[in-house]
Amino acid sequence: MRPTGDGPEGIANLEPVFADRKRQQRAWNWYDWANSAFYTTTLTVLFGPYMATVAGTAAGCENADEACTKTIHLLGIPMAAGSLPLYLTTFATILSAFVLPIVGALADRSPRKKLHMAGYAWAGSFFAALMFFMHGSQWQIGAVAVILSSVLAGCSLVSYYAILVDISTEDERDGVSSRGWAFGYLGGGLLLLINLVMVQFYDSLGLGKEMAVRLSLLSAALWWALFTIIPFVRLRDYAPRNVVPEQGGLFKRSFGQLFTTLKEMRAFPMTLTFLIAYLFYNDGIQTVIYAASIYGQKQLGFDQSVLIEAILLIQFVAFGGALFFGRLASRYGAYHSLLWGTFAWMAIVVWAMFLPRGNVLLFFATGVAIAIVMGGTQALSRSFFSLLIPHGREGEYFALYNAAERGTSWFGTLLFGLVFQLTGSYRPAIFALIVFFVLGAIFLLRLDPKEGIREAGNTVPAAI
Repeated sequence: MRPTGDGPEGIANLEPVFADRKRQQRAWNWYDWANSAFYTTTLTVLFGPYMATVAGTAAGCENADEACTKTIHLLGIPMAAGSLPLYLTTFATILSAFVLPIVGALADRSPRKKLHMAGYAWAGSFFAALMFFMHGSQWQIGAVAVILSSVLAGCSLVSYYAILVDISTEDERDGVSSRGWAFGYLGGGLLLLINLVMVQFYDSLGLGKEMAVRLSLLSAALWWALFTIIPFVRLRDYAPRNVVPEQGGLFKRSFGQLFTTLKEMRAFPMTLTFLIAYLFYNDGIQTVIYAASIYGQKQLGFDQSVLIEAILLIQFVAFGGALFFGRLASRYGAYHSLLWGTFAWMAIVVWAMFLPRGNVLLFFATGVAIAIVMGGTQALSRSFFSLLIPHGREGEYFALYNAAERGTSWFGTLLFGLVFQLTGSYRPAIFALIVFFVLGAIFLLRLDPKEGIREAGNTVPAAI
C-alpha cells in the first residue's frame, strides 16, 4: 500500500488510491463514535450506581443514596447488593478473555470483517437496550444484559482493530487511530452531556429520576446501533492474507491457534515486550480513571456536581489530547510519544497525591492533564501494536491484545484497594499506581521498535 510511483504521472495515478483510502479511514472512524457512547454513558457512568440501587431495593435497603450491604443471591451465591455491579463487570471481563481468541481466529479467516464488527455491535446493542427494563427491584435482566453486551462489544472491537491494517499504511496508522479515538471521545462525550442533563434535571423534563436513567441507558444502545450503520455501509471488505491452514473443529482452530500464537511470539520478542509494557501502563490508566471519582469525592471532598463536571471536562479535552498525540507521533513517532506518555502519567499520580482538599481549580487542572495523556496513549497503543503484528494475523493478535488487557485489568484496582485498606487514606493508594507506569516504561525502554516492526514483516514508518 506504500506509494511507489515516480514523477508527475506516477503521482497522478496514486491520487485516486490515496483518496479512496482516506474515505475508508473516515468511514472506519465512525465506529469509534458509535461504540464510545456505550462505554461512556453505560459502563463508565450510569450502570454501576443504577444497578447498585436496583439490587439494593431487591435486598431491602431503604436509602438508595447509601451503599447497600444487604445480600442478594446470584446463582445461589450470596453477595452484597452494592458489590453486584463490580462482580458483573469482573465476570464479563474474565469471560471476554476466553471468547475473544475465538473471535480473532474467525476474523482473520473471513473476507467480511466489517460484517463481523457490525454483527457483534448490533447484537451487543440489543442486549444493552434490555437494560431499559431494569427497574424497581428487577435487577436480573440488567445482570444478563451487561455481561452479554460487554462481551459482544469486545468482540466487535477485535474485528474493528483488524480492519485498521487493511485501510492504512504503516505511516498513516498513528494519525488514523488518533482521529478515531478523538472522534470517539467527542461522540461519547456529546451523548453523555445530553444524558447527564436529563438525569440532573429530570423533574423539569417531567420524568422520574429512574426513568431518566433508563432512557439514558436506552439512548446509548440506540446510538451504538444506529451509528454502526455508517461504517458497515461505507467500508469495503478485504480478502484475508496469509491465512493459517484450518485444522480440527472450531474449538481447536480457535484456542489451538491461540496457543500456537503464544508459542510463535518467541519469534517476535519485541511484540511480546510491548504487550507486557501495555498491560502494565494500561492497567494504571484504567485504575486512575476508575479511582478518580472515588478520590475526588472521598479524599478531596467534592460533591456529585463537581465530579460530573470533571467527567465531562475529561471527555471533551481527551478529544484534543488524542489529536495532539497524533501530531506528536507524526513528528517523533508513536514509540517515543508513548514513552513520554508513561512519564507524564507518573507525574500525574505524584501530583494527585498532594492535591489540597476542596480546591476545585487544581482538581480540574489535574483532570485536563489526565485527559490529554489518556486520549493520546490509548490511541497510539492501538496503532503501534498494529505495526508489530504479522500480516494476516491481525484479528488473532488483537484478540490477544484485548483478552490480555481484560484478563489483567483488575491488578490496579486490587492494589488501590489494598493500599487504602492498609493506610486508611486514598492519597498513598493513588500514589501506589505509579508502579504500573514505572514497569510499563521499563519494558518500553527494553523495546527496539524498528527491530520489532521488521520482525513482523512490516515497513518501518518514517517516524517511530
